[in-house]
Amino acid sequence: MAKSKTKRASGTSAVESGAYRIAVLIPCYNEEVAVGTVVKDFQAALPEATIFVFDNNSSDNTVAVARAAGAEVFEERRQGKGFVVRRMFTDIEADIYVLVDGDATYDAPSARRMVDRLLTDRLDMVVGNRVDQEVAAYRAGHRAGNWLLTSFVASVFGKTFSDMLSGYRVFSRRFVKSFPMLSGGFEIETELVIHALELGLPVAEIDTPYFARPQGSASKLNTWSDGFRILWTILQLYRSERPLIFFGVFGYVLAILGVALSIPVVVTFWETGLVPRLPTAVLSMGLILMAFLSFSVGLVLDTVTRGRREMKLLAYLSLRAPGDERRRL
Repeated sequence: MAKSKTKRASGTSAVESGAYRIAVLIPCYNEEVAVGTVVKDFQAALPEATIFVFDNNSSDNTVAVARAAGAEVFEERRQGKGFVVRRMFTDIEADIYVLVDGDATYDAPSARRMVDRLLTDRLDMVVGNRVDQEVAAYRAGHRAGNWLLTSFVASVFGKTFSDMLSGYRVFSRRFVKSFPMLSGGFEIETELVIHALELGLPVAEIDTPYFARPQGSASKLNTWSDGFRILWTILQLYRSERPLIFFGVFGYVLAILGVALSIPVVVTFWETGLVPRLPTAVLSMGLILMAFLSFSVGLVLDTVTRGRREMKLLAYLSLRAPGDERRRL
């Protein structure tokens, strides 16, 4: 593989020279107030990039405003950010992908630093860690929920990002085209992080300014309902990615209950030779059998999971690394 170079002899970076195709992906739902600003800001920050806006059944003038600002506009009829991102990753061909919400809260000039970091360090994902610039930028409920979810993922999957739910990310092509998306809503950010952690992909985080929404624009995120959906997604992913531990815990609890219930039955039988508590004996045996079954299911699914992980890793490795000179046009 050719050695990665991010600078040409003239001093112009490979990105600025147009050696890489860059796609800025902007999912939108009723963002007519902000989307025009977002498109223009990213056109100025990354003039060599193509701006794509994917509208998700907006009832306002989001589509017209985005087109007037110079973006290529597409539509996704299935409601939910996860469905929009899935369509973006499937349809758009590029070498570098910049994913950003269309609410004008993220700092467009930071995209250059994020892209350069991706190429220089040959990473697959760079996350924009939100740094508040205004008191109203990041609601306390969202901040607390983000911290809880980030801490939970770190305890389950290992050290993770400071801002797991950031909507500002830069991806390599091999991440985007090998990512098996399953979620349909705002839990997509959680799935992106866990995918990277599970395969041990090279990733980084960069501090970026975070601003309040423009006046007249409203957040589509519901702190409680979307928070529970994200937590449910984490539990589902944990069950599928760590089945031996997941089912082993259930088996361990069932085994303890079964043994605890069996002790008085065994003691009575040892002293009298009788089993007067037949229902308790049956329940104890049933719990112990369920414990063994749970452990067995965990072992079988752990083998299946290892096979799936190997297939995902092979799909990922079949694509060229970021910064590979052979990817140049």
